[in-house]
Amino acid sequence: MRTAAAKTVSAYIASAPGPARTMLRQLRSAVRAAAPRAEEGISYGMPYYNYRGRLVYYAAFKDHVSLFVWGPILKRYAAEIRKYQATKATLHFPLGTRVPVGLVKKLVTARRKENERAAAAKKKA
Repeated sequence: MRTAAAKTVSAYIASAPGPARTMLRQLRSAVRAAAPRAEEGISYGMPYYNYRGRLVYYAAFKDHVSLFVWGPILKRYAAEIRKYQATKATLHFPLGTRVPVGLVKKLVTARRKENERAAAAKKKA
């Protein structure tokens, strides 16, 4: 399920069906808490967060909400994400379930720190 071509994250969430909307709000809140200086926007038709590089995307689908996370941090949290992991870089949360907010915050914080380290290394070079 794709929501209408929203231009803002608020519009994206507002256009999602009820169960997905609640979960999208939980994801948005968790991401903002873990990366308060991240820029929020829409990219590839999904909510996107950028802080010194991409952090995460998330989206609503017919039966689940997905969180898209890249990088080696997924290996670090392999045991915690196993029950949610659908692909190498995507976690699926079935509609109507509670989003594991603590886990999302850990993942976003780890991505933020990776981006900060990479930006610092690039600046030194």
